[in-house]
Amino acid sequence: MSKHCKTNYTIMDSTLSHNRNQAPSLFLYIQRLFFSFHIKRVSFDYLFLQLWQIAHLPLIRYQVILPSLILLIFLNFGCLVIELISCFVFFFVWVEGEMASLEIGSGSDYKVHVFSSSSELLEKLHQKWSLVKKKPYPAMYSSIFGGIILDPAMMVIPLDDHMVHRGHGVFDTAIILDGYLYELDAHLDRFLRSAAKARISSPFPQSTLRSILVQLTAASQCKKGTLRYWLTAGPGNFLLSPAGLPTSAFYAVVIDDDFSQRKEGVKVITSTTPMKSPLFATMKNVNYLPNVLSVMEAEDKGAFASIWVDEEGFIAEGPNVNVAFITNDKELILPQFDKILSGCTAKRLLELAPKLVQQGCLKSVKTANLTVEEAKSAAEMMYVGSTLPILPIIMWDEQPIGDGKVGDLTMALSDLLWHDMVAGPDTQRLSVPYIN
Repeated sequence: MSKHCKTNYTIMDSTLSHNRNQAPSLFLYIQRLFFSFHIKRVSFDYLFLQLWQIAHLPLIRYQVILPSLILLIFLNFGCLVIELISCFVFFFVWVEGEMASLEIGSGSDYKVHVFSSSSELLEKLHQKWSLVKKKPYPAMYSSIFGGIILDPAMMVIPLDDHMVHRGHGVFDTAIILDGYLYELDAHLDRFLRSAAKARISSPFPQSTLRSILVQLTAASQCKKGTLRYWLTAGPGNFLLSPAGLPTSAFYAVVIDDDFSQRKEGVKVITSTTPMKSPLFATMKNVNYLPNVLSVMEAEDKGAFASIWVDEEGFIAEGPNVNVAFITNDKELILPQFDKILSGCTAKRLLELAPKLVQQGCLKSVKTANLTVEEAKSAAEMMYVGSTLPILPIIMWDEQPIGDGKVGDLTMALSDLLWHDMVAGPDTQRLSVPYIN
């Protein structure tokens, strides 16, 4: 029994002993109850002690005692319930507060750990990754390190790299499917065009970049995923201009990812987030904040993603994909690429789609400006992107596209692209020389 409980019992026991020969009143019991409650919380063992004391009172007083006893029991149990609820509330508030303090700290109470050595930090990073059953990033290349890294704990880039703190960098992505790199050369061509617009010179010629990416994929042992790579102004300082930087930097990482042909339709909205200007929209740079905000806006409204409309009212693109339409006259139309990113998969679709024209399924294939009204009246609509490769769109701004179902021509185009990815010509698919 705790010290405070003993104190409560002593007070109440002396009070009852002093008044044992006097008729107890209802007020007295309530007063004693609340007196003890305010001293410390009511407990079960204290309740039974009260009942024991009351049992010694004269029988003649039961007419007064019985109602008081019933009320006393009721009040004690009531107080106990309140106490239990209070304890639970206090506990959860305390846990929440402790979790918050772990995340952000609270003033001077928060202590920041100082790592005494790089080995201590590396050990902690290894502990973190040891809990991961399958590595999401099986390999990385860094021109700063000068080689391929297989340890995920070491897959880092310098904080003073101008891509990190100034957004001065470009990137691109290729697909790894069944041990082949799909359209690597097309993506590398666009990658270097983006770098030229961003005024970043590559530390290697294109042939060397290509060789690095192939060797990286081979070292990763990844047979299905994505290969993402960046060219940056490089590390060296936290200034705005890259003039004083020693060299540009090239990074690449293999991402183990599972994707398949998309056959289910999705909903989209018109984005209210302003799209990038043509200069930045036509280069694949690392400033993707508008893209992120447009997707978040769509998700807030229960949609998959969004559609951008340019200042002239013409359809532009999705947040990280191109968009295509099939008119009621069976024309395949993609927005022109003069103000948006020239999608490698979209351009490949324009090369493959004439096969459906030859078969009489499509009337024509072209790029053109489309107004929102024209686009929403299309028979079919789709996103076009590397890992999709085509994603049917069945509703836009709560308005069905066509009959609101996945269209046959959309899936025919999807089949064309998917077949090209898994069994296309050598000009599109590069076999990765994996090392067993």
